[in-house]
Amino acid sequence: MARRPQELLHLLTRAERLSARRVQSVLDEFDCSIEAWRVLDLLSDGEGHHMTALADHAFLPAPSLTKLIDQLVDQNLVFRRVDPADRRRVLVQLTPRGMRRRQRLSRAVLADWGESGPVLAEDEEEQLKTLLDLLAGALEGSGKVTTARGERAVGRAR
Repeated sequence: MARRPQELLHLLTRAERLSARRVQSVLDEFDCSIEAWRVLDLLSDGEGHHMTALADHAFLPAPSLTKLIDQLVDQNLVFRRVDPADRRRVLVQLTPRGMRRRQRLSRAVLADWGESGPVLAEDEEEQLKTLLDLLAGALEGSGKVTTARGERAVGRAR
């Protein structure tokens, strides 16, 4: 890793917070949080996902995710069903209304992201994705990084 990890951490945190603020400003128009957007996006594959996968994807601890899913159920955006492969587990899926909402949100975020022109050239974006994926994999592989499952998520303030 970098000779001075605090420099890398600072740059990553700054980029994440600035991009999250920008996306949140769009989502605010729809009264939607980034975490809800992440959940809707993951569920848009139509597969249905366990709460653990949703918590990891949304970077939320389990109790916070349960509260969010309850809200999304109340809004008729998602529904829960028993996992046929393991009746002790619950799968969450999008409703048709949830799918339409996710499409509207994604269109709005993409439109805003593209308004100022591309932030990075296409090849730079692919290179950045590859490097960030490699970094995340290396950090996960070190065994020193916690996840959202019942533990404090890395980089999440309480």
